[in-house]
Amino acid sequence: MQVAPFQLDWHGLDQQGKVQAMYVWIGGSGEDLRGKTKTLDSAPKSVEDLPVWNFDGSSTGQAPGKDSEVYIIPRRIYRDPFRGGENILVLCECVHPATLQPIPSNTRRQCAEVMEKAKASEPWFGIEQEYTMLTKKRWPLGWPAEGYPGPQGPYYCSAGADVNFGRQIVEHHYRACLHAGVKIAGTNAEVMPGQWEFQVGPCEGIQMGDDLWMARYLLLRVAELYNVVISFHPKPVTGDWNGAGCHTNYSTKVMREKGGFEEIVKAIEKLSRVHQEHIDVYGKDNHKRLTGHHETAPITHFSWGVANRGASVRVPRQTEKDGRGYFEDRRPASNADPYLVTAKIVETTVLNLSLIHI
Repeated sequence: MQVAPFQLDWHGLDQQGKVQAMYVWIGGSGEDLRGKTKTLDSAPKSVEDLPVWNFDGSSTGQAPGKDSEVYIIPRRIYRDPFRGGENILVLCECVHPATLQPIPSNTRRQCAEVMEKAKASEPWFGIEQEYTMLTKKRWPLGWPAEGYPGPQGPYYCSAGADVNFGRQIVEHHYRACLHAGVKIAGTNAEVMPGQWEFQVGPCEGIQMGDDLWMARYLLLRVAELYNVVISFHPKPVTGDWNGAGCHTNYSTKVMREKGGFEEIVKAIEKLSRVHQEHIDVYGKDNHKRLTGHHETAPITHFSWGVANRGASVRVPRQTEKDGRGYFEDRRPASNADPYLVTAKIVETTVLNLSLIHI
């Protein structure tokens, strides 16, 4: 694997008091991330100090050529680990220039509204983002060029050049997240060789989606430096290999308090009644992953259990023992939109919106 230095000569050049702000937004596929840089005269004190900007939506699948402008509204500021200094990354949402209403790919606005309505319940999330490193030829990193590695078993949380592939990228990404202000909680090598996971959280409300999207952006940028492709596809390789998920850990204030286990069971029961509604927003090609094998439940059936990684929802053993805590929704795919996932969970378990028609 070709390694490029993190610090390059231009980092030391004087910026004459100016600040570079990289505006980042979700592209037209709902999965890709885009960004472009604006020069600021000084560092902003808050996100409200940043100007609204625009981009050519016809080049990102977000607007027609005859009316191509899309506005990007700054929503959260992060420190830029690539440029350093006072330079920043700005997570934005996309709106129509005339109406200022969200365009179809903007799922953040709805999520923010849901989280505001459920604010009193204090919804906390922690998401486990799995992903796969690929070569430029779209083959998993560390795999034989024209073949397959040995069966799964020695790769999970592994050490050693014969079983662990891509650790430099993982460490680089971890530090980049910490520098940026993303609430990264940990990382580990996964079951399939070349596959990894990082965790973000606990985050309350809309911050969960914001931090996970920025963590994904940082991962893509770091991997660029190593000429490695990052795949968030839930089943990048067919066969007897684990897929990639976006397991979502969740609790509300009452679940974390004494007697919370009963509230957790009530919430899971609500999820069971609208299983398909959740599957519909839990990521593309998820049927290739949720087969009932490789630590998944079948996509057609809802189940839950204590310490059961073959269930749709897992309740940790410690939560059962303590009588309070959180549960893990294991259904979301690795390419799922965290705004849609977290909003849907809150709609079902707190606002009861998914249950009104039942």
